Amino acid sequence: MALDILCQTLYHLQEGLALLDAGLKRSSNLCNQCGSCLEVAYHKGLVKAGESRRIPNDTWVVNVIATKKGTTFPNTYLIMSGDIDSRVSDPLDSTSDSPGANDNASGMAGVMEAARVLSKYDFPVSIIFVGLSGEEQGLFGGKFLAEDARAKEWNILGVLNNDMIGNIKGIDGIIDNQSFRIFSEPMPANMDEQQLIWNRFYGGEVDGPSRQLARYIHTITRKYMPEMKPMMIYRLDRFGRGGHHRPFNDAGFPGVRIMETHEDYNMQHQDVRLENGIKYGDVIEGVNFDYAGKLTAVNALTLAALAWAPQAPEFVMIGGAVQPSTRLKWDPVNDPEIIGYKVYWRSTTSPVWEYSRWVGNQTDITLENIVIDNYLFGVASVNASGNESVITYPRTLIPRR
Repeated sequence: MALDILCQTLYHLQEGLALLDAGLKRSSNLCNQCGSCLEVAYHKGLVKAGESRRIPNDTWVVNVIATKKGTTFPNTYLIMSGDIDSRVSDPLDSTSDSPGANDNASGMAGVMEAARVLSKYDFPVSIIFVGLSGEEQGLFGGKFLAEDARAKEWNILGVLNNDMIGNIKGIDGIIDNQSFRIFSEPMPANMDEQQLIWNRFYGGEVDGPSRQLARYIHTITRKYMPEMKPMMIYRLDRFGRGGHHRPFNDAGFPGVRIMETHEDYNMQHQDVRLENGIKYGDVIEGVNFDYAGKLTAVNALTLAALAWAPQAPEFVMIGGAVQPSTRLKWDPVNDPEIIGYKVYWRSTTSPVWEYSRWVGNQTDITLENIVIDNYLFGVASVNASGNESVITYPRTLIPRR
């Protein structure tokens, strides 16, 4: 399969990230390398003075976007993002040296390297590789792009926000180059009252679109990079902090943050200095390029798997109250490449899907002797290449017979 071939290619990404400078220079010529297959554009929005205490004057916030257009569904998008701004101790200090090597040149190098690799392939859906600006001042770049995407009615399958993917030595003293964190919100922030009632009585509090995207990343990583240890964090972001996936979540789009497990706060948002024998500042010595390459591979594999996957079932119903079995029913997906469906279930306390059953082209299935009260359920589409969609959690009840 194409994904397996891509996986072998991505194991060598570390070489492509051997030097950030070299990676940036090579990736700047992406369009010429693939015959202008990427549409590159600026995307901007105006922040008025007073909108943010960190932006004292009217300021244009400018994002840089490279789009690999989909061959079949060009208005369906996957987004991999990084941030192109950095800061020192004072967020209003616009003159001091702010190298931002890990936060977030590491993420941006990963975005450009993934673009370099994936631009050589064709996908049914569009993939956007974007450098978002204004993150440190209030997530403005993501806010402007998410608002524009909603106004243009983009169908966004997922946003992979990469913010700090290069540090392996934490301030807690742990050195770890295998694990990484996937932050995701449990349910969309714009849920209506009916959805809240559903969650309260039928479950699903931790099964929103962003959480399913996080589980998908976990599954792909464990399958193709078994040496890596993805950690699903049941939180929108780090405690009391924010990232550029949040504006997309606010707009109703699924999105997650991918980042290192162990942070060194002495190297984040600090003036570059030596103080009391401690080095401060986000300098290049704090970036582990092999590790950044691994997390870039996680992103690229996930993007490819999702881009080649069929559309997920949209309307899944479930029933089985006071019965010994569980029934699932859904509308067939209109895609000639689909060869069937898989039903998934897991214990209510499990973070990942534990069990599955191939059901072929059936769209009405009863799981005998699997009690609905004891598990959570979902359905995925499968195409002829073996690629699976994100799992759809049931949102409608089948009337009791």
